[in-house]
Amino acid sequence: MKNIFYSVFVGLFLMVSCQSEPRKIVPEVPLVAVPAKVVAPKKVAADAATILSKKEVPILCYHNIRDFSASASGNIKVYTVKPPAFAQQMKALADAGYETILPEQLYNYLVFDGPLPAKPIMITFDDTREEQFSIGAAEMKKYGFKGVFFIMTVSINRPGYMSKEQIKTLSDDGHVVGAHTWDHHMVTKYAGDDWNTQLVKPKAKLEEIIGKPVTDFAYPFGLWNTAAIPEIKKSDYKMGYILSTKRDSVDPLYTIRRIIVSGTWSTDGMMRSIDSSFK
Repeated sequence: MKNIFYSVFVGLFLMVSCQSEPRKIVPEVPLVAVPAKVVAPKKVAADAATILSKKEVPILCYHNIRDFSASASGNIKVYTVKPPAFAQQMKALADAGYETILPEQLYNYLVFDGPLPAKPIMITFDDTREEQFSIGAAEMKKYGFKGVFFIMTVSINRPGYMSKEQIKTLSDDGHVVGAHTWDHHMVTKYAGDDWNTQLVKPKAKLEEIIGKPVTDFAYPFGLWNTAAIPEIKKSDYKMGYILSTKRDSVDPLYTIRRIIVSGTWSTDGMMRSIDSSFK
């Protein structure tokens, strides 16, 4: 009987004790507002008509930078600028307030209305000649200019042409390396595996050398046709460069105009040609 009474007493004591314990108050945690993720509006690419309506950026095309005699052939005189003349031309561009741009900036301007300097210009070089590196790039460096070097891969490491190391140095120094086919055959004559030989393989080789994507292609002799453009697109080039002929009305990004700087021009003549060719 005592045991029963004791058990009941202990049970009642514990019940009262539990009921008399003060309630634990758990503080409320204030809700923190999570900022909504801001999604930038998708850029709308310009159509061909809009691209064609924009003011063209002047683009110069150089080939050889070396001396030639008064008796040199007409082709040599047109495609060759003497080193002192090249130096004068770079200084004249700098003095006139020109700033060099590169393909990515040109693409963004044409397609997405991106900004440009007040006086933009692009300086390009075709055919891989060694003096483009030793004279051209060195002279441009004095003015903070950057250029685009279109390489035909068959010539790499040959006498008189750039080495792999020089091409890599150009890229590392902030210049752009573009493709100029394997062996300079005109695209209007390609058939079958020529597209792979002249477009795909040179791109892959240059990308291996510089460790960066190669997105720009220059047509040999500036010659192109509409059949080439789908193949150039398929090879993952973003823009193609011609010379001073009419642009394509459907794919103007693959017919970007340039002018050859002739060795017969004076520096003033070159400056006038920029104004008259890219109004």
